[in-house]
Amino acid sequence: MSKHSFLTLLFFSLYFIISFSHALNNGFSVELIHCDSPKSPLYQPTQNKYQHLVNSARRSINRANHFYKNSLTNTPQSDVIHESGEYLMTYSVGTPPFNIYGIIDTGSDIVWLQCEPCEQCYNQTTPIFNPSKSSSYKNIPCSSDLCQSVRSSSGKDQNICEYTIKYGDHSHSQGDLSIETLTLDSMTGHSVAFPKTTIGCGHSNTGTFHGAASGIVGLGLGAASLTTQLKSSIGGKFSYCLLPYSDESNRTSKLNFGEAAVVSGDGVSSTPLVKKDPPIFYYLTLEAFSVENDRVLFSEGSGDEGNIIIDSGTTLTLLPDYVYTNLESVVVEKVKLDRVDDPNQIFSLCYSITSDDYDFPLITAHFKGADVQLHSTSTFVKVADGIVCFAFQSSEIGPIFGNLAQQNLLVGYDIQQNIVSFKATDCTKL
Repeated sequence: MSKHSFLTLLFFSLYFIISFSHALNNGFSVELIHCDSPKSPLYQPTQNKYQHLVNSARRSINRANHFYKNSLTNTPQSDVIHESGEYLMTYSVGTPPFNIYGIIDTGSDIVWLQCEPCEQCYNQTTPIFNPSKSSSYKNIPCSSDLCQSVRSSSGKDQNICEYTIKYGDHSHSQGDLSIETLTLDSMTGHSVAFPKTTIGCGHSNTGTFHGAASGIVGLGLGAASLTTQLKSSIGGKFSYCLLPYSDESNRTSKLNFGEAAVVSGDGVSSTPLVKKDPPIFYYLTLEAFSVENDRVLFSEGSGDEGNIIIDSGTTLTLLPDYVYTNLESVVVEKVKLDRVDDPNQIFSLCYSITSDDYDFPLITAHFKGADVQLHSTSTFVKVADGIVCFAFQSSEIGPIFGNLAQQNLLVGYDIQQNIVSFKATDCTKL
């Protein structure tokens, strides 16, 4: 190698190290693309905004059924529900980097993608990753501690650790657990590479998967989730600010890591994360809702710690029957509009409106130590021309604080301090 070539390589190596260090020390942000956004590869232009919302609501109900059904079984499996992915992010794997769309899921504990050779792959409309073309791809041995620490893994032979993910609708993903370089594109223009990241390289993926997305980016609490693996690099912190569902621009939401994810300043309130089984989900303690000055109890006492999951992939907020019934009764007392049936037969409480100027009552979620005011566009949603529905739903399976309720909130997760923080924020201005 010539002296000039060596100095050039040294310069670029130093530049990469400095840029990498700068990105990590100051944190970084990536784009979050809602699956129904015009920027999404899953966008269906033939559907109007109401159909997009209705589809998301249906996915919420399916997701809740799978969430709690899967959490009660002893069979090793991931709790990812592919059909309910609401937000996508782009990232790269391999050397050279190979671009991928992944579905973001705070209810999943693994990063997996479709890989060549495909024994049985679903119809992915974007290119499929071929690990044989990456110089940084390595299989994880079956005997390794890493293989033993990841749920849903087993030894296919001594040299390859195999993972299997099963779903409630009998779909599945199966393949090799491996280590690979994962690269995130920061919105500041700097790419941040994370070598030796554990991924699932899926060679057999069947069911109702489809489209441009190649698998899941798990942000849950499991050993192989992206946030757990990056914990030391990002200080155990990530946050997001979700745009209002009614926003029809090409703006995107943001997913922040490290120092960029710190939620601070006036108006911040924080609530403890509660550790429960399965150790994947983010459990919070919800004590009550209030509709203006009327309070509806959710929790009866300290025995109800960790009684609700906060989830980025579920649209609606789903509540136990008795809580929903009481909450709906108070809402009915406050809203002086004519009730109508939901034409989509999803929502229980809907109203006829003649303009968008109606002042719906303020609803506050009272988490332990944190009172979070919910924006009216998050609690009452337009499902058709002239029809607005209450965006909460009764569920016999289990409670989930969904992403509609989280709109226009900066939501920060700190898995070192074990807290989730909220701050009212106009997400369109970030």
